[in-house]
Amino acid sequence: MIDKNLLRLLGDNKKYIFYTVGLMVLGLFANVGITAAICWVINLAIHYDEYSGGATIFLWPAVCAVICIIVRYTASRLVGDLKDTLGRKAKKDLRERVYNKIVKLGVRSTDGMSMAGLTQVSMEGVEQLDLYYSSYIPQFFYAMLAPFILFGITVWIEWRVAVVLLCCVPLIPVSIIAVSKYAKKIFAKYWGKYTSMGDSFLDSVQGLKELKIFKADEAQHTKMNETSEDFRKITMKVLVMQLASTTIMDLVAYGGAGIGIAMAILSVIKWELAPIAALFLILVAVDFFLPLRAFGSAFHVAMNGASAGKKILSLLEQPDPVWGEETVTDTEIKVENVTFSYDGKRDVLKNVSMTFPKTGMTAIVGESGCGKSTVVNMLFGAFRPKGGAVTVGGKELESLSRESYYSHLAVVSYNTYIFNETVRANFMLANKAVTDEEIYGALEKVNLADFIRENGGLDKVITEDAANISGGQKQRLALAVNLMAHKDIYVFDEATSNIDIESEAIIMANIKALSREKVVIVISHRLANVTPADLIYYMESGELKESGTHRELMERNSGYAKLYTTQKNLEEGYAEVGV
Repeated sequence: MIDKNLLRLLGDNKKYIFYTVGLMVLGLFANVGITAAICWVINLAIHYDEYSGGATIFLWPAVCAVICIIVRYTASRLVGDLKDTLGRKAKKDLRERVYNKIVKLGVRSTDGMSMAGLTQVSMEGVEQLDLYYSSYIPQFFYAMLAPFILFGITVWIEWRVAVVLLCCVPLIPVSIIAVSKYAKKIFAKYWGKYTSMGDSFLDSVQGLKELKIFKADEAQHTKMNETSEDFRKITMKVLVMQLASTTIMDLVAYGGAGIGIAMAILSVIKWELAPIAALFLILVAVDFFLPLRAFGSAFHVAMNGASAGKKILSLLEQPDPVWGEETVTDTEIKVENVTFSYDGKRDVLKNVSMTFPKTGMTAIVGESGCGKSTVVNMLFGAFRPKGGAVTVGGKELESLSRESYYSHLAVVSYNTYIFNETVRANFMLANKAVTDEEIYGALEKVNLADFIRENGGLDKVITEDAANISGGQKQRLALAVNLMAHKDIYVFDEATSNIDIESEAIIMANIKALSREKVVIVISHRLANVTPADLIYYMESGELKESGTHRELMERNSGYAKLYTTQKNLEEGYAEVGV
């Protein structure tokens, strides 16, 4: 019932569990003391005529009861405070570990987990684990200890009643175990459906514009309804399971307490047990079962927390990318006979060799699925080759310090993120020392300076996902920001996708100008963009088929020339239709 791997995530915070359990046990003793004081008062009242002290005979049991009540109250308050402390520290530490892990993984794929999945793991998943740690685990240990403590107290009063009560206690864990086999499957499916629904919802919201353009919103609406219905059904199964388990545990708990009470009464009749002792046993009988009953009620918290915890463990256990300590001394990049496979079976890159010189514009082109994005991920360090090597200045990529390498690298993609900050703040993220004059100089290069001046200047706030500027303006702003980063290596990954012709022309002109001084690598589906490149690599099915300038490749009249001609004819056809 306790997952050791999840418990290990607590680290030094495990001490709060032991403190909590200790206080819960202290509260149990105080509760027994209150019960004993009540029985003491009743016994004194029954035999009041036999005592000469009058009402003062009730003083000591009253004092004992007050002390026990204070201890009980204090222990309860401290238990609540400790659980809160445990929960807060566990959440803080786990979120920090998850965040640090994502940072360590960097641009590497997080085991197929989408942004929505990562968000749910780091937020909702950690919340579920908080309840698992602060509510379930302390109650588990307390529920295991309480019946034996009570048995140790009651066995001296009437051993038969104590034995019967102790023997009935395991019926609750047995019922929990019986339910848990079914519950684990339900909660595993529940968390899977939950993250799946989150992924689907986020994808739908982010792609709403495209869905409307292609009139696919109705189909996506139907799909989301189906996903929501699946989640509703699994939620109902969870609730049914919880209600069924609660009913079973209530029957066992109150049934066991009833048997104990019956045995206490029988002990008075048959074994001449003192009535006041029998009353004490009757009042204590319920306490044998309440801790395990409360533990059973927290069981669904444990299952949900365990399911979330496994996803967190899966993320935390992913191997970190291998990086070294060497610094970058030369920015010439080479891909040497690289072979790569995502699943270890099918190679998506096959003995690919490319050279990206210290200056000049180098392009990687090919149809979708040819492997060009995989090559780019190799250059980032997101993936490591199955065979061959990626070198920077003659040093293998994994031997370099990630900080050193990334300090020379800038990436502009089709979805480069512009932060929900002012224009100036976005530039300062790339270069803390940048001046307003330098910012406007970069904006002039991308033909954005006038627009920014007329719309609030450098204090203009870019809204979430750059919704208050056009797609072309967003890409040009991203380019301007990266120009101010003053990097040595620039990678443009489909940087001109889905933008207007004017913005595309401005971006490509800046890219070509930049290539005179920097390493510039361009990935593009549109071959018209790469015709000015100094070197073009053409790929098919994970293999490098051709390389050379645009003119050289056209003269060969092979794969590149055919793809370029096809695209050109299509674009001319669209232009004629537009006219």
